[in-house]
Formats: sequence, C-alpha cells, structure tokens
Amino acid sequence: MKNKVYLQLLGFALFTGGTFNVSKYAVQYFSTAHIAAWRFGIAAFVMLGILVIRKNLKWGECKQNIGYYMLLGIVGVFGFNFCFFLGMKSTEAINGSLIMATNPLVTTILARLILQEKIVRRQVIGMAFGFIGVILVITQGSFSVIQNLSFSIGDLFIVLGNVCWGLYSVLSRKLIKSGSPMHTTTYTMIVGAIAFLCGSSLQKNIVPIMDVPLFAWLSILFMAIGTSVFGYLWWNNGVAQIGAAKTSLFFNLVPVVTMIISFLNGVHITSAQVLGMILVISGVLLSSGFFTLIAEKESVNL
Repeated sequence: MKNKVYLQLLGFALFTGGTFNVSKYAVQYFSTAHIAAWRFGIAAFVMLGILVIRKNLKWGECKQNIGYYMLLGIVGVFGFNFCFFLGMKSTEAINGSLIMATNPLVTTILARLILQEKIVRRQVIGMAFGFIGVILVITQGSFSVIQNLSFSIGDLFIVLGNVCWGLYSVLSRKLIKSGSPMHTTTYTMIVGAIAFLCGSSLQKNIVPIMDVPLFAWLSILFMAIGTSVFGYLWWNNGVAQIGAAKTSLFFNLVPVVTMIISFLNGVHITSAQVLGMILVISGVLLSSGFFTLIAEKESVNL
C-alpha cells in the first residue's frame, strides 16, 4: 500500500514540475487569476463529476466537515496559489524557489506542533540533503547568486504561501477524520475554485477567449487534470497514509522534475545541478525509510 503512495507522490512531483514549464505558455494568453480560475474550476467540475458517477457524494460527511473543507479550500487552494502568484509578480524566481524549498522543514515543524508527529533522525538528515540539493539545482552551483539576493514584499507573500501549503497538509490530517482523500480534495477544490472565479471576474483577460490557441487550452487542461485533480488527490492521500512530514519531502522533487524537462527541451544543466538532483532524491529515499528497508531485507537474506 505504501509503495503505491510513494509512486503517487512521485506522480505529484512530475505533474507539478511540468506545470512550471507549460504555464510559461499559458501566461501569454491568460492572466494568472484567469489561469487559476480555469484550472481549479475544471478540476472541481471533474472531481465532483466522478463522485456523482460513482454515487459517492456522501452529503452527510460533507455537512459534518463543511467548515473544515471551507477552511482547507481557502488556505490550501486559494491561499497558497494566491500568495504564490502575487509574490512572484514582485520577486525573483530564485527567491521564490529557495523559499518554497523550505516547505518540508515548515511542514515538519507544523506537524510536530499540531499533530505531535515524531521526527526521527533520518528525516532530519533527509531534509538537510533535500534542502542542499534544491539550492544546488536552483542556483546551478553558483553561490554568488545567493549572496546577491535582494528581498522584497513579494518574498513575504511567498513565505505566506509556503505556510499555507504546510497548514493545508497538516490540518487536513488533523481535522478530517471521516472523509476520504477523494472527498477532501473535491470539496476543498470547489471552495478554492469559487474564490478564484470571484476574483477573476474583476479582471479582464489578456486576449479574447476566442483568440486563445489550442495549445494554451491544453496547458490549462494539463494543470487542471494533472496538477490539480491527480496532484492534490495524491498529495492528500500521502498525508493520510504516511503523514504530513514525510509527504512534504516530495515537494523537493518538483524543481528536479522542472530541471529535467528543461534539459529535454535543450536547456543546459550543470554538474552542480546533477549533484543537487542526486542529493534531493537521496534525501527523499532516506526519509521515507527506503534505505532502512533495503538493509533489513539484506540482513534477513544473510
């Protein structure tokens, strides 16, 4: 069962990492508010449709958890994405990436404070490996990049978004006792979609809807189905199955996936970035207990 969870979280990293690449095309034709509205609107419609087809709406559980779903939808869907996009408007990409690289640490601290989740030594070492690896991937091994960083109000919004995502992971495990990850994802997605639809109605799109090319719509569809439906569902399932702290470490795989996709598109990567990728993957494997499991199997075989 847990092997399936780890594969799903790898899928989350693949879809989320790919989002950074496809979104570069979508932003040429949509404002960020409209991208979010379309993305989460489609995702909410699909998720709700699946529950209707399966006759699995479970209105009783929905009513029981309605307040929690609204809180999680505002914090984890609307709050995280709103703060992230708003922050990226007035800060450098390197700043945003480095701040988000601390998410496993933030989530682990919140999980310890709110859930009393136990933190073992291998998780701490894994987080350290992952954080150093992400820095190498993002800076390409040039630490002068970090020395020349300047901070702005945008960084504060990224920090808030980072905390929102950590809270979403921790509170969903704390508050939702009777609902499944599928129901949590669906109903929080609906809340987030409504919030973004209200916000986007106040803005004018970059180009008329009828003039948007097919590939831009496919980019929106990728973000809606891949990142929002499967991504959020697999993330919530990971939190439910292995805990918020372990799940959060897979967030560090996102810049690695983005780097690999960029490389396949012809972008040059440095040896420092390759080393960073190895450290990130090693950190995830270490924290998940993979190396411990291998050692135990070898001792049994002996």
